[in-house]
Amino acid sequence: MSTPLFRSGRQLQAAVRAVLVFTVLLGIGYPLVITGVAQVVAPSKAEGSLIEVDGEVVGSSLIGQGFTDADGNPLPQYFQSRPSAGGYDGAASGGSNLGPNSEELAALIEERRAVAAELEGVDPADVPADAVTASASGLDMGISPEYAALQIARVAQERRASPEEVDALVDEATVGRDLGFVGAPYVNVLELNLALDRELP
Repeated sequence: MSTPLFRSGRQLQAAVRAVLVFTVLLGIGYPLVITGVAQVVAPSKAEGSLIEVDGEVVGSSLIGQGFTDADGNPLPQYFQSRPSAGGYDGAASGGSNLGPNSEELAALIEERRAVAAELEGVDPADVPADAVTASASGLDMGISPEYAALQIARVAQERRASPEEVDALVDEATVGRDLGFVGAPYVNVLELNLALDRELP
């Protein structure tokens, strides 16, 4: 007849073996298989959807970034991204965690609204929501078509181009709903700004 101590030892050994087996299977094997499949099926996405210009990585089509000068002022020749609570830093991804009743959040939104309205030369009431609110990740790669449309006149003027030329590039950078009905259309800001530098320098 086995003693309770002997039974406990056997159970501990079985538990340790199970942890080791599942660590190898799920912690090493599964990620390697999934990564391998992704490399074959969608190599660009598996590598982070990095975008290169002249052999240099300038960003990812999946991660938003700011288009500002050294002082944080918007560069008028570029479309502006959605605000980021983390400063477009992938290591600090996250929202502000300020609730809808926060006076600090309300003041921040009004400040962003005033900046956007002045930059675009419009009434503050015409500034869309994604121009003044940060996303939960702080790294949204896209803006709404409405926010993009608001910026066309400014970008066209700065680049000495027609609004129609800029609008055509906006259309090319617009991503529709997944499967035709999931999510909302958005404009990929990095891809759009790179197209502007390429087509309308």
